[in-house]
Amino acid sequence: MTAADIPQTSKIARIALVGDRSPHVKSHVRVALLLDSLASRDALALDAYWIPTADAADWTASGALAGFDGVWVLPGSPYASEAGALAAIRVAREEGIPFLGTCGGFQHALLEYARSVCGLASVAHAENDPGAEDTLIAPLACSLVGHQGLVRAEPGSLAESVLGAEQSMEHYHCNYGPEPRHLPTLTEHGLRLSGHDEDGQVRIAELPGHPFFLATLFQPELSGDGTRPHPIVRAFAEAAVEHAAEHAAGRAAGGATGRAARATARAASPAASAE
Repeated sequence: MTAADIPQTSKIARIALVGDRSPHVKSHVRVALLLDSLASRDALALDAYWIPTADAADWTASGALAGFDGVWVLPGSPYASEAGALAAIRVAREEGIPFLGTCGGFQHALLEYARSVCGLASVAHAENDPGAEDTLIAPLACSLVGHQGLVRAEPGSLAESVLGAEQSMEHYHCNYGPEPRHLPTLTEHGLRLSGHDEDGQVRIAELPGHPFFLATLFQPELSGDGTRPHPIVRAFAEAAVEHAAEHAAGRAAGGATGRAARATARAASPAASAE
């Protein structure tokens, strides 16, 4: 089954894939297979557009990014434009657009929240600014490139609901992660750090009250061979399709209301009365 075979009652969701696409980044190559699998296995049709980070700020400034049904900030840092990645995350967060951030997307989701919501304007990502005095994202004590590890999701969290279990084995490909000292400030301002590894290090973050906002340091897109999308990827797709359906319904209701109002206005107009 392809997107063309999806039942007509299903909505096709437009998702923005924000990242600097490269054939050398395994997660980027995997995306096409995941999209096909989501369509064939789960009847979830996604119309995906790659947006380079260097262009993302313009897409957000023009309002075009807000028209998408989902935003996925993919691995591949250092990004060509930190500002572009942060702008895309902020739009998804503020506009209630389903958001998924994996690896670098997780790191930058925390960075955006710290700067925009918590007032930590000077915190930096050490990969982007190696000389920064105040880092939120710093080199890991032990590299996680090619590593697999157990992740425990907090009971009652979105992460646990999506994973369907309190723990899962996940794949990593990263060298950077959050420093602990600023994390209490993030949680005090509403961000939930809902998944940790066996050493208690943060591996999942989510935003309560948002339709779907989930970020993982691990890369769920690397799970298996891509023919059975990871539950997190599938949940993001479901949220995007739901967003598309809700907006389509809203537009239809708005159109019906507008037509009724115009009909009422015509009936009440002097010209109509004269007829």
